[in-house]
Amino acid sequence: MNRELLKQYVAFYRDLGVKSFYRRTVLPPPVEAVPEAASGSVIPPPAMTDSEILFPPVPEHDSLARIRADMGDCTRCRLCKSRTQLVFGAGNESAPLVFVGEAPGAEEDAQGVPFVGRAGQLLTQMIENTAVKEGIPLKRADVYICNVVKCRPPENRTPEPDEMEMCGQFLFRQLSVIKPKAICALGGTAARALLGRKEGVTRLRGNWYKWRDIPVMVTYHPSYLLRPYNQNAKREAWEDLKKVLHFVYD
Repeated sequence: MNRELLKQYVAFYRDLGVKSFYRRTVLPPPVEAVPEAASGSVIPPPAMTDSEILFPPVPEHDSLARIRADMGDCTRCRLCKSRTQLVFGAGNESAPLVFVGEAPGAEEDAQGVPFVGRAGQLLTQMIENTAVKEGIPLKRADVYICNVVKCRPPENRTPEPDEMEMCGQFLFRQLSVIKPKAICALGGTAARALLGRKEGVTRLRGNWYKWRDIPVMVTYHPSYLLRPYNQNAKREAWEDLKKVLHFVYD
Protein backbone atom coordinates (compact mmCIF):
# COMPACT_ATOMS: atom_id res chain seq x y z
CA MET A 1 0.00 0.00 0.00
CA ASN A 2 1.52 3.37 -1.00
CA ARG A 3 1.94 6.19 1.50
CA GLU A 4 -0.70 8.46 -0.04
CA LEU A 5 -3.38 5.76 0.05
CA LEU A 6 -2.35 4.87 3.61
CA LYS A 7 -2.81 8.51 4.64
CA GLN A 8 -6.27 8.52 3.06
CA TYR A 9 -7.24 5.40 5.01
CA VAL A 10 -6.04 6.90 8.29
CA ALA A 11 -8.01 10.11 7.65
CA PHE A 12 -11.06 8.08 6.63
CA TYR A 13 -11.16 6.04 9.85
CA ARG A 14 -10.38 9.03 12.04
CA ASP A 15 -13.53 10.59 10.58
CA LEU A 16 -15.37 7.53 11.89
CA GLY A 17 -13.96 8.04 15.36
CA VAL A 18 -11.41 5.22 15.23
CA LYS A 19 -8.47 6.15 17.46
CA SER A 20 -6.14 3.17 17.06
CA PHE A 21 -5.18 0.56 14.47
CA TYR A 22 -3.42 -2.74 14.44
CA ARG A 23 -1.78 -4.73 11.70
CA ARG A 24 -2.24 -8.34 10.76
CA THR A 25 -0.86 -10.71 8.17
CA VAL A 26 -3.28 -11.53 5.37
CA LEU A 27 -3.41 -15.23 4.60
CA PRO A 28 -5.47 -17.08 2.01
CA PRO A 29 -8.96 -17.43 3.49
CA PRO A 30 -10.42 -20.93 3.87
CA VAL A 31 -13.00 -21.89 1.26
CA GLU A 32 -16.14 -23.53 2.58
CA ALA A 33 -18.54 -25.54 0.49
CA VAL A 34 -21.71 -23.84 -0.70
CA PRO A 35 -24.82 -25.77 0.45
CA GLU A 36 -26.00 -28.40 -2.01
CA ALA A 37 -29.03 -26.29 -2.85
CA ALA A 38 -26.66 -24.11 -4.86
CA SER A 39 -25.83 -26.34 -7.79
CA GLY A 40 -22.28 -26.14 -9.10
CA SER A 41 -18.97 -26.12 -7.35
CA VAL A 42 -17.36 -23.29 -5.43
CA ILE A 43 -14.43 -21.66 -7.19
CA PRO A 44 -11.73 -20.82 -4.63
CA PRO A 45 -10.31 -17.29 -4.51
CA PRO A 46 -6.90 -16.64 -6.04
CA ALA A 47 -3.93 -17.27 -3.77
CA MET A 48 -2.77 -14.17 -1.90
CA THR A 49 0.80 -13.34 -1.08
CA ASP A 50 1.58 -12.65 2.55
CA SER A 51 1.55 -8.94 3.24
CA GLU A 52 0.63 -6.53 6.00
CA ILE A 53 -2.27 -4.15 5.55
CA LEU A 54 -3.98 -1.54 7.67
CA PHE A 55 -6.86 -3.36 9.33
CA PRO A 56 -9.18 -1.07 11.33
CA PRO A 57 -11.70 -2.56 13.73
CA VAL A 58 -15.28 -2.84 12.50
CA PRO A 59 -17.59 -0.40 14.32
CA GLU A 60 -19.70 -2.09 16.99
CA HIS A 61 -23.47 -2.20 16.47
CA ASP A 62 -23.07 -1.10 12.87
CA SER A 63 -26.14 -0.29 10.78
CA LEU A 64 -26.93 1.03 7.33
CA ALA A 65 -28.03 4.33 8.88
CA ARG A 66 -24.70 4.64 10.68
CA ILE A 67 -22.75 3.82 7.53
CA ARG A 68 -24.63 6.48 5.60
CA ALA A 69 -24.04 8.99 8.39
CA ASP A 70 -20.34 8.12 8.45
CA MET A 71 -20.13 8.81 4.72
CA GLY A 72 -21.58 12.27 5.18
CA ASP A 73 -20.90 14.56 2.23
CA CYS A 74 -17.97 12.34 1.29
CA THR A 75 -14.88 13.98 -0.25
CA ARG A 76 -12.47 11.08 0.34
CA CYS A 77 -11.65 10.53 -3.34
CA ARG A 78 -11.74 12.45 -6.60
CA LEU A 79 -15.21 11.22 -7.58
CA CYS A 80 -16.77 13.79 -5.26
CA LYS A 81 -15.78 16.55 -7.69
CA SER A 82 -18.18 15.53 -10.45
CA ARG A 83 -21.14 14.02 -8.62
CA THR A 84 -24.50 15.59 -7.85
CA GLN A 85 -25.18 13.40 -4.83
CA LEU A 86 -24.20 10.12 -3.20
CA VAL A 87 -26.06 7.00 -4.26
CA PHE A 88 -25.92 4.80 -1.17
CA GLY A 89 -28.26 1.89 -1.85
CA ALA A 90 -31.96 1.00 -1.87
CA GLY A 91 -34.34 -1.81 -1.10
CA ASN A 92 -35.09 -4.20 1.74
CA GLU A 93 -32.46 -3.62 4.42
CA SER A 94 -32.84 -7.20 5.68
CA ALA A 95 -32.96 -8.76 2.21
CA PRO A 96 -31.60 -12.29 1.75
CA LEU A 97 -30.32 -11.23 -1.70
CA VAL A 98 -28.12 -8.24 -2.56
CA PHE A 99 -27.23 -7.06 -6.06
CA VAL A 100 -23.96 -5.16 -6.39
CA GLY A 101 -23.26 -3.08 -9.48
CA GLU A 102 -20.38 -0.86 -10.56
CA ALA A 103 -21.27 2.81 -10.09
CA PRO A 104 -24.14 5.27 -10.45
CA GLY A 105 -24.96 6.63 -13.90
CA ALA A 106 -26.53 9.95 -14.86
CA GLU A 107 -30.09 9.07 -13.76
CA GLU A 108 -28.87 7.58 -10.50
CA ASP A 109 -26.72 10.64 -9.82
CA ALA A 110 -29.76 12.86 -10.37
CA GLN A 111 -32.20 10.83 -8.25
CA GLY A 112 -29.88 9.42 -5.59
CA VAL A 113 -31.22 5.87 -6.16
CA PRO A 114 -29.24 2.99 -7.72
CA PHE A 115 -30.31 1.38 -11.00
CA VAL A 116 -33.13 3.70 -12.09
CA GLY A 117 -31.93 4.41 -15.65
CA ARG A 118 -32.28 2.08 -18.64
CA ALA A 119 -30.00 -0.52 -17.11
CA GLY A 120 -31.93 -0.30 -13.85
CA GLN A 121 -35.25 -0.76 -15.60
CA LEU A 122 -33.85 -3.86 -17.28
CA LEU A 123 -32.60 -5.17 -13.93
CA THR A 124 -36.07 -4.70 -12.45
CA GLN A 125 -37.61 -6.62 -15.36
CA MET A 126 -35.02 -9.37 -15.02
CA ILE A 127 -35.70 -9.82 -11.30
CA GLU A 128 -39.48 -9.66 -11.45
CA ASN A 129 -40.04 -11.53 -14.73
CA THR A 130 -37.68 -14.34 -13.77
CA ALA A 131 -39.35 -14.61 -10.38
CA VAL A 132 -42.80 -14.90 -12.01
CA LYS A 133 -41.62 -17.57 -14.46
CA GLU A 134 -40.01 -19.55 -11.64
CA GLY A 135 -43.01 -19.24 -9.33
CA ILE A 136 -41.21 -17.09 -6.76
CA PRO A 137 -43.15 -14.20 -5.17
CA LEU A 138 -40.51 -11.50 -5.50
CA LYS A 139 -40.41 -7.82 -6.41
CA ARG A 140 -37.45 -5.48 -6.79
CA ALA A 141 -38.32 -3.86 -3.46
CA ASP A 142 -37.70 -7.21 -1.73
CA VAL A 143 -33.97 -7.23 -2.57
CA TYR A 144 -31.22 -4.72 -1.77
CA ILE A 145 -29.28 -2.99 -4.55
CA CYS A 146 -26.08 -0.96 -4.27
CA ASN A 147 -22.83 -0.23 -6.12
CA VAL A 148 -19.13 -0.62 -5.49
CA VAL A 149 -18.65 3.18 -5.58
CA LYS A 150 -21.32 5.61 -4.46
CA CYS A 151 -20.51 8.55 -6.76
CA ARG A 152 -20.86 8.74 -10.52
CA PRO A 153 -17.48 8.61 -12.30
CA PRO A 154 -16.97 11.30 -14.97
CA GLU A 155 -18.44 10.24 -18.33
CA ASN A 156 -19.45 6.93 -16.70
CA ARG A 157 -15.86 5.67 -16.84
CA THR A 158 -14.83 2.57 -14.91
CA PRO A 159 -13.86 3.38 -11.30
CA GLU A 160 -10.12 3.48 -10.61
CA PRO A 161 -8.62 0.94 -8.16
CA ASP A 162 -7.99 3.52 -5.43
CA GLU A 163 -11.58 4.80 -5.74
CA MET A 164 -12.87 1.24 -5.43
CA GLU A 165 -10.70 0.62 -2.36
CA MET A 166 -11.77 3.78 -0.58
CA CYS A 167 -15.49 3.39 -1.28
CA GLY A 168 -15.31 -0.39 -0.98
CA GLN A 169 -14.99 0.00 2.79
CA PHE A 170 -18.58 1.26 2.85
CA LEU A 171 -19.76 -1.52 0.54
CA PHE A 172 -18.20 -4.19 2.77
CA ARG A 173 -19.86 -2.66 5.82
CA GLN A 174 -23.20 -2.67 4.00
CA LEU A 175 -22.87 -6.35 3.17
CA SER A 176 -21.71 -7.17 6.71
CA VAL A 177 -24.77 -5.44 8.19
CA ILE A 178 -27.32 -6.97 5.80
CA LYS A 179 -25.78 -10.48 5.94
CA PRO A 180 -27.62 -11.73 2.83
CA LYS A 181 -27.92 -15.39 1.95
CA ALA A 182 -26.31 -14.61 -1.42
CA ILE A 183 -24.84 -11.76 -3.46
CA CYS A 184 -25.22 -11.25 -7.21
CA ALA A 185 -22.27 -9.34 -8.66
CA LEU A 186 -23.30 -7.41 -11.77
CA GLY A 187 -20.34 -7.05 -14.12
CA GLY A 188 -16.58 -7.20 -13.92
CA THR A 189 -16.02 -4.26 -11.57
CA ALA A 190 -18.31 -5.73 -8.91
CA ALA A 191 -16.68 -9.14 -9.35
CA ARG A 192 -13.19 -7.68 -8.90
CA ALA A 193 -14.22 -5.71 -5.82
CA LEU A 194 -15.83 -8.71 -4.12
CA LEU A 195 -13.61 -11.56 -5.27
CA GLY A 196 -10.28 -9.99 -6.17
CA ARG A 197 -10.22 -11.89 -9.45
CA LYS A 198 -8.99 -10.52 -12.76
CA GLU A 199 -10.87 -12.83 -15.13
CA GLY A 200 -13.63 -11.39 -17.29
CA VAL A 201 -17.32 -11.91 -16.62
CA THR A 202 -17.66 -14.46 -19.43
CA ARG A 203 -15.26 -16.74 -17.54
CA LEU A 204 -16.59 -16.03 -14.05
CA ARG A 205 -20.33 -16.13 -14.63
CA GLY A 206 -22.48 -19.11 -13.79
CA ASN A 207 -20.31 -20.34 -10.91
CA TRP A 208 -20.54 -19.86 -7.17
CA TYR A 209 -17.75 -18.01 -5.36
CA LYS A 210 -17.48 -16.57 -1.87
CA TRP A 211 -17.22 -13.14 -0.31
CA ARG A 212 -16.19 -13.99 3.23
CA ASP A 213 -18.74 -16.70 4.01
CA ILE A 214 -21.48 -15.48 1.65
CA PRO A 215 -22.02 -17.21 -1.74
CA VAL A 216 -21.56 -14.91 -4.74
CA MET A 217 -22.89 -15.40 -8.26
CA VAL A 218 -21.31 -13.31 -11.02
CA THR A 219 -23.34 -12.31 -14.06
CA TYR A 220 -23.44 -9.60 -16.73
CA HIS A 221 -24.17 -5.99 -15.92
CA PRO A 222 -27.57 -4.94 -17.32
CA SER A 223 -25.95 -2.14 -19.35
CA TYR A 224 -24.00 -4.81 -21.26
CA LEU A 225 -27.23 -6.68 -21.98
CA LEU A 226 -28.79 -3.55 -23.52
CA ARG A 227 -26.46 -3.84 -26.50
CA PRO A 228 -28.34 -5.46 -29.41
CA TYR A 229 -25.61 -7.95 -30.33
CA ASN A 230 -25.53 -9.63 -26.90
CA GLN A 231 -28.41 -12.07 -27.33
CA ASN A 232 -26.47 -15.03 -25.94
CA ALA A 233 -25.47 -13.00 -22.90
CA LYS A 234 -29.13 -12.27 -22.16
CA ARG A 235 -29.91 -15.99 -22.07
CA GLU A 236 -26.88 -16.66 -19.88
CA ALA A 237 -27.82 -13.86 -17.48
CA TRP A 238 -31.31 -15.35 -17.19
CA GLU A 239 -29.80 -18.73 -16.30
CA ASP A 240 -27.55 -17.09 -13.70
CA LEU A 241 -30.46 -15.25 -12.14
CA LYS A 242 -32.55 -18.43 -11.98
CA LYS A 243 -29.74 -20.11 -10.01
CA VAL A 244 -29.57 -17.23 -7.57
CA LEU A 245 -33.31 -16.95 -7.00
CA HIS A 246 -33.80 -20.68 -6.44
CA PHE A 247 -30.83 -20.84 -4.06
CA VAL A 248 -32.07 -17.91 -1.99
CA TYR A 249 -35.86 -18.37 -2.05
CA ASP A 250 -36.57 -22.07 -2.50
